[in-house]
Amino acid sequence: MKNLFDASVTADIKNRIRQLRADSPRQWGKMTPSQAMAHCAIGMELAVGTQRLPRAFLGRVIGPLVKKSVLGPEPMRRNAPTDKRFVVADDRNLDAEQRRLIELIDRFWAAGPSGCTTHPHNFFGPLTPDEWGTLMYKHLDHHLRQFGA
Repeated sequence: MKNLFDASVTADIKNRIRQLRADSPRQWGKMTPSQAMAHCAIGMELAVGTQRLPRAFLGRVIGPLVKKSVLGPEPMRRNAPTDKRFVVADDRNLDAEQRRLIELIDRFWAAGPSGCTTHPHNFFGPLTPDEWGTLMYKHLDHHLRQFGA
């Protein structure tokens, strides 16, 4: 399973982020490329512990059931629902959002598993560092595939 604690996986993800353009065609969903990068940065902020969100009620109920399939070998499914706290509705500067996201990825990778947050994920609940690394990879991959990157 690919994981952001793997240097080659992290390098590949960052290259894909740099390939994204403001006019990259959307394959599904509603976000623009810059909104998707800002959205992904929120997820990375959860993983490094700079953002802490309370557990969602629905996550408490079905999060543990869904976690296994989300962390499994299959890519995240298209048009998965987005927690409203992760929705980025305003226009953003793509270059700035790409730089911000890459800085967060570098911070996550450099800190390693011991630097990963111990705060529960807002939907899935407690995650091990390895699960955080896998989830962050899969989330980034999902949104990069959304725009063909």
